[in-house]
Amino acid sequence: MDLDLAYPTLADLRDRARRRLPHFAWEYLDSGTLDDIAIRRSREALDRVALKPAVMKGRTVPDLGTTLLGRRYDRPWGVSPVGMTGLFWPGAEVTLAKHCVAANLPFGLSTVAAASVEDLAPHVGDQGWFQLYPPRDEDHCADLVQRAKAAGFHTLVLTVDVPGPSRRERQRRGGLTTPPRITPRLFLQSVLRPHWSLAVARSGVPSVRGLAKYASPHEPARHVGLAPHAAPDPDLLKRLRDMWDGPIVAKGVLVPEDAVWLRDLGFDAIWVSNHGGRQFDGCPGSAEALPLVREALGPATPVLFDGEVRSGLDVVRAIALGADFIMLGRPWLWGVAAFGARGADHLTHILTEDMTSAMIQMGITRPEEARGQVWTGR
Repeated sequence: MDLDLAYPTLADLRDRARRRLPHFAWEYLDSGTLDDIAIRRSREALDRVALKPAVMKGRTVPDLGTTLLGRRYDRPWGVSPVGMTGLFWPGAEVTLAKHCVAANLPFGLSTVAAASVEDLAPHVGDQGWFQLYPPRDEDHCADLVQRAKAAGFHTLVLTVDVPGPSRRERQRRGGLTTPPRITPRLFLQSVLRPHWSLAVARSGVPSVRGLAKYASPHEPARHVGLAPHAAPDPDLLKRLRDMWDGPIVAKGVLVPEDAVWLRDLGFDAIWVSNHGGRQFDGCPGSAEALPLVREALGPATPVLFDGEVRSGLDVVRAIALGADFIMLGRPWLWGVAAFGARGADHLTHILTEDMTSAMIQMGITRPEEARGQVWTGR
């Protein structure tokens, strides 16, 4: 099958993934919280961004390579950490890590992914970013960070926008419990998706392997992914600085004043994100906040971005609004659920061709040249 003809967009991969995943797994992946308004705001904010086309520029040959936090990547995007990645396709974490090594992209692993940092150590190469939900127990937190370091992860991402859990009503209506429990309803949904079911049968029911060693012996049935997390504060950053000698990124920033405060506190980069709309349905779309954060920080601080990016054109839009680097979450899982490793390759192919086309239309050869090229009518 020629994927470029049959599945030419990320939306096509999404549709195939939805057909292959059980309903409960799809609802976990696709949903935000409450009415999914924050998700829609992120998409609508990107849709409103028009860019300046060029004329009479001659032949343009774009180079998509980008430097971030002292490292050179072949594209200005990477794999954002996603909780319970292995639920959406068994082994998805390893599949995506291998893709990032081959494509020279950063790979983000969540604290609450199905795979542990040790599982990824043989596969992540020099591309590993570890996203931390800090356990409340300081010894457990220190141990988790040291394990990530020993496994070869070089960039630490501290999620700062989760002071407590969100409700995620669609996920609840979908019937998924935490930890996953096979009910007759979920069993029937799984039977209707035989490819997913066979993959799970071979690999086992997904669990949060990275936190398993910290499970309480007094509550053996308790899901370690729901264990109390420390609400991040300045003291935590100080402790992390003593444990981690690489870059530390603050993920989940929308308010310009917060971005400046976090930079001055000692974070190496600011990640503009509304957590995929999964935490607070009253927040703005990521792309609404991005230019305000960039203006407040000035040009020197690295700014990362995620939020409903669905094309290479969206990558250019985000850079035009002020981002240095774009991270995608759900689309990578669409690709893997749709076609496995081939789906991840195809996603990078789609983004590359579409971004290259957009840059040619704008007459630019480097991603950073898109900065500020937003059409305002003047």
